[in-house]
Parts: sequence; structure tokens; C-alpha cells
Amino acid sequence: MAGGVCAAVRRGGLLAEPGVGELLREAGERAPGAVALVDGELRLTHAELAGRAEAMAARLVGLGLVPGDRIVVQLPNGWEFVVLTLGCLRAGIVPIMALPAHRRTELTHLAGHAEAAAIAVPDRLRDFDHQSLAAQLVAEVPALRHVLVAGDEIADGHHDLRALGAPGPAWSGPQPGGRDVAVFLLSGGTTGLPKLIARTHDDYAYNALASARLCGLDPDTVYLVSLPAGHNFPLACPGILGTLLSGGRVVMLPSPEPARAFATIAAEGVTHTAVVPAVAGRWLEHAAEHGPPTPLQVLQVGGARLADELARRVRPVLGATLQQVFGMAEGLLNYTRLDDPDEIICTTQGRPLSPDDEVRLVDELDEDVPDGEPGSLLTRGPYTPRGYFRATEQNARAFTADGWYRSGDICRRTPDGNLVVEGRDKDMINRGGEKISAEEVENLVYRLPGVSQVAAVAMPDAVLGERVCVVVVPRPGATVTLDAIRDAMDAAGVARFKLPEHLELVDELPTTKVGKIDKKALRMYLRADVAARRAL
Repeated sequence: MAGGVCAAVRRGGLLAEPGVGELLREAGERAPGAVALVDGELRLTHAELAGRAEAMAARLVGLGLVPGDRIVVQLPNGWEFVVLTLGCLRAGIVPIMALPAHRRTELTHLAGHAEAAAIAVPDRLRDFDHQSLAAQLVAEVPALRHVLVAGDEIADGHHDLRALGAPGPAWSGPQPGGRDVAVFLLSGGTTGLPKLIARTHDDYAYNALASARLCGLDPDTVYLVSLPAGHNFPLACPGILGTLLSGGRVVMLPSPEPARAFATIAAEGVTHTAVVPAVAGRWLEHAAEHGPPTPLQVLQVGGARLADELARRVRPVLGATLQQVFGMAEGLLNYTRLDDPDEIICTTQGRPLSPDDEVRLVDELDEDVPDGEPGSLLTRGPYTPRGYFRATEQNARAFTADGWYRSGDICRRTPDGNLVVEGRDKDMINRGGEKISAEEVENLVYRLPGVSQVAAVAMPDAVLGERVCVVVVPRPGATVTLDAIRDAMDAAGVARFKLPEHLELVDELPTTKVGKIDKKALRMYLRADVAARRAL
């Protein structure tokens, strides 16, 4: 299920009926000769980008795709990602935003669950053959028919994505409406594989437009994309879509590696970008030795809680205004405002984007807690869907009958309405902004014959915030090693960021009074162990 934009938002004049693709085309027409997209040596004006998106839409339909068809998009940061996404938005074909790190397990699930008709991949990336895996998926997933490849070597029967995105015929078909699904984002949920979040053209346009306005984007904005572009954060918060809707310029970079990112910021005159806390820490270290990333004006940090001590260093060391962003692909976005006092910017994760966002912090009985006390965050609003795609059981747990989404975050609210994130009330590991299901890791580790019991828990880490630790009770006489666990999960085709990085072998796992594995006790033990080792 997907939510629509409420009447109050429409009355506010933020949205019109056209889909996101049409809104982007109209935005580009206001300054057709201005540069819209930079990817290495390639520079496309707004008119050229729109032309390529139109041609992409026409050629996708020429392959036999129709509005409403789904396509798994697993592309690195580059012009191909942007042109394909805009072409899909124009034609009403729905991209499913996979990540380059996903492997067989995740991709099979996504393509099968959504009944995807196509998949877009690089030929090879970091020594992994994505094209061969895509071919295997076509043989295994009944609805999957087409493989689109961005690269120099295109296998027989596959389609050259760069040729599909070259200048060519304009799209002349029907435009998707505001209530049609624009994009499927992936949940960062705690129970198994990612759930699909259907974002409509209405709510996703609002997501990007309102974010762009709050963040001060305009035609002079130059926005650097160095996080994986398929994430909601760099895609539409305000990200790629918000920048293009504002008439600004998007600069694509494969990764946020500090030296290259700083050089790109200087060369392109980047004004805004978004990173996760682990990247912010690396940038602070680099800037302390090599100087700030001039002329960067705004550094957004989200995806996980930024430590206050790091937040306080952003302005003096990087020379940019910090904007903390706390949100979720399921909808609600919170931002610190650019003109907030430093104390709010450095110690809170902001307040809701929309005046129509509703936020409750509740206790175990769903009773509201007073300001200043931690509670579980519930939300609903104009760009928050009412359920996951084809997920009846998960929806019954994650959404209330009257439309409140249970985010799983523990927050407290300050008297001025800003939220401070205290943690999670679900069993999830947040590794540098990537959400990892403990249940999924455990299910995979249990495949090893020598494992009697396993619990996957978060282990504190100064760089990434958390790392994956598995606590294992071996079977009698069996030997279990971290390398064996990682090798088995790698062979199963699991994204590498999910692989455990620490193993604890124990005789038995602690349990609660009702016999459940006591993960709270395990996390406390790991925190104490890390603290003791740091003190040595």
C-alpha cells in the first residue's frame, strides 16, 4: 500500500498533479543550458539530461516494458543511474532501488517479490561479475526478462544501458499520475530481507521539493552524491531529485573517499552534500591535516546518530554548516534548520519537515511520554505510506489500524520540538548507516554444521558506530571460526557489509526469564569488553 498527499499539502501549493518525471522536465525547461549533471568528464545540461531521460523512457517501452512494470536498479553512482531513474519516472516504470553491495540472496528476493521484469547492473564492479549474476537471476525468477548492463562488455541477449540512455527519440506516451507508484525503496528493517516501500509520485515529489526548500536549494546549488545513489538520503532528501527540481547541478562520485571528494568539491564548486557519521569522521581527520573542503556550505549527516563531539567539530574544521538529518525510507524526515543555534545543530537530530507530520513518543503500552523522556517513535503524515508492499504480516506489526508507523526508534523530544535519537527498540545493527537484520545473519550462521546456537548483536565501534558480532555456542567437538562464517555467508551471496566482524565463542547464551536469548545482556557485555580493551 502507498499513501497519498493530504489535502492540506495540496492546498499549500507544493504539488501539482503531474508525476515526478514531468515535474523534473518542467524544472529543466527553466534553464535548459545550465549544467545539470556531472559524471567525470561527462557534463549534461538540463536540456541534454531531459533528452536522454525521454529517450530512455521510449526505449524501455520499446523493449516491451509497460507502465507499472518494475525494474531492479543495482547501479553504482554515475550518469546511467540518473538517466535510467528519470526515464523510469517519465514512463511510469517503477525502479526498485537495490544497492551495488547486494548479492544473490537479496536480489532474488527483490526481483521475485516485486515480480520485476528487468534488472539494471554494471558489467563488473570491484571484481564482482554483476552481469553473470543477473543472467542467473533471469533463469530463476519467472517474471524477469531483461538485463540492462552499464559497461564495456555486454553479453549476448543483454541490453546496453548506455545506448538506451543516449540521445534519441522523445517519449510520447502517457504520463504517470500523482497517486501512481514512483519508486520502491528498501526498508532497513530488522526481520529478514528488506521490505519494499512504495513511494508515490505525489509523496516522493513532496519529499524532494519540501526538503529542497527547507535546505535552501536553488539554481546555484551544486550537490555532490558520494553515498550510494539508491538510498533515500542522497536520492531525495533533497538529494538528486531535489537538486534537479531546484534547477541545480548534481555531481556524481563513486565513493566519499576524502581526498577525491575534497578535490571534486573544489573543482566543481560543490555547495551541498550528504554523508553518514563514519564518513564525517574520516572527512574531519582529512581536513585537520589537509584543510577544509572549500567551498562546501552545507554538510548533511544522517543514516545513524552523529556523536555530539564530532558534530561540534564540523563547522570549525570543515568550514560548513552541519545539518543533521534523521529519517526513514518509510517517510518521516527530520532536519535541523540551517539557522538553528549551534547547540541544537550539534546535539539534536532535528524536527519534522512538514507541519502536517505527526510524531508520537510512547511507552510499552502505547501511552505518550512527556517531553524529555525516551519513547518509541510513531509517525504518520503526508509522505509516509500506510504499509509495505505485499507484506500483510509485517504491516500488522509495523502499522497501527489508524495509520501510525512504528519506526522502531527510541527518541526523546526537547521542549522546542527537536528529536534526539537514543537507539532502537528492535534487533537491528546499524553499521555506518547500513541497517543489518540480526535475524538474517543468524539464519545464515545456523547453516554451519558446527553451530549449536547463535545470536547476532551490535558491537560498538568508534568509526562505524556498530559492527556485526556473532556470539556462538559450538556443537560438542566442533570448531567454529570467524573466517568459516564469513566464507559461508559470502558463498551464499550475501552483501559483504552484513558479514560478521567479530566472533565470541561461549558455552551458553544468556536468557531472559521467559527463556528468550537475552541480547540486552550480550550487548552490555560487548560494550564493557570494548571499553576494557580501549582502556589498556
